[in-house]
Amino acid sequence: MTHLPFIIAAFAVFVLVLCCDAFGSWLRLRLARWQARHRHQRLQARAKPQAGTPLATELIR
Repeated sequence: MTHLPFIIAAFAVFVLVLCCDAFGSWLRLRLARWQARHRHQRLQARAKPQAGTPLATELIR
């Protein structure tokens, strides 16, 4: 019974590390989703032609 506090402390540290790892993974996944969404929006904005600028300025003259 003298080792019981050490076993409880080791288990508590294990659970703490496991929770920190899960939280870090969740943050990394959230950042990756944000970056993918941001990249997708940039690519969509680049693919759309600008309505205010004429496409063929040489043909208008």
